[in-house]
Amino acid sequence: MRRGDLADLTSFVAIADQRSFRGAAERLGVTPSALSHTMRQLEERLDVRLLQRTTRSVSLTDAGLRLLERLRPAIDQIAGALEDLGEERHHPAGRLRIYTSVFGATTVCAPIWSRFLMTYPDVEMEVEAGSGPVDIVALGFDAALGPPNEVPADMIAVRVYAPLKAAVVGAPTYFALRGPPRNPDDLSRHSCIRVRPRLLSWQFDVDGKSRRIAVNGPVIVNTVDLALRAAVDGLGMAYAVEAVVEPFLRSGQLVRVLEKWSPTLEGVVLYYPGRRQVPAALRAFIEMIRVPATAPGGRSARR
Repeated sequence: MRRGDLADLTSFVAIADQRSFRGAAERLGVTPSALSHTMRQLEERLDVRLLQRTTRSVSLTDAGLRLLERLRPAIDQIAGALEDLGEERHHPAGRLRIYTSVFGATTVCAPIWSRFLMTYPDVEMEVEAGSGPVDIVALGFDAALGPPNEVPADMIAVRVYAPLKAAVVGAPTYFALRGPPRNPDDLSRHSCIRVRPRLLSWQFDVDGKSRRIAVNGPVIVNTVDLALRAAVDGLGMAYAVEAVVEPFLRSGQLVRVLEKWSPTLEGVVLYYPGRRQVPAALRAFIEMIRVPATAPGGRSARR
């Protein structure tokens, strides 16, 4: 099929519907003379006469009627597909695939996914949690959640979780045996649960300056959730953000130390490729999780 054949056949169907070059031209947004020229070229190319023309009317030849009968279902399907795409721009539907850190999954996705899916019942949400950045385009994800320093240069980023305070925690049983550290330098004498790839050293604010301290211990894991489980089991101290450790502090399973030196860590951003033709489901998700620029910290309460 030639590149222009579909447009020419669509013009033929419009003429057949209107039984008028003028009416079809108005429907298609072209001039009657241009439409007449298009039909002459189509008939010459097919070497078949499709239309009978007089100064007052247009009718279809037998060949034209047979072609129209074959074309009508296909043209209607194409028009329906385009109409469905237009509706999707305003009505989110289909699959939304998000790649995220475990922290992003628990603090950004989990708190809103029930409300999101109730609001947009035609969306299927797929969330995959990992321990490091990936090529989301190559893997077919619509967007990703992670720290700002992991956003590729060619991606659009939206802040969805404001900066948070870090927290060092351990189990009461651990501190009963080892005693709590009095300052960050005391960590060299303690067992610390390390998380690959980011938390092999811990950040603190010391004398107004940011300082990273290398830590050691018998346990290395690849998620903060596992680090907190190891801390609850008394295997050492863990480093996480306040929002994640809060339930363990309330229950008494963990105790916080070194709060005086706890730094404020970067928040979470959602990033995705390009600004144009953003899927409706992703646009709706962004609007539900976006943190206003004036937010002082933590998740936004909007909507």
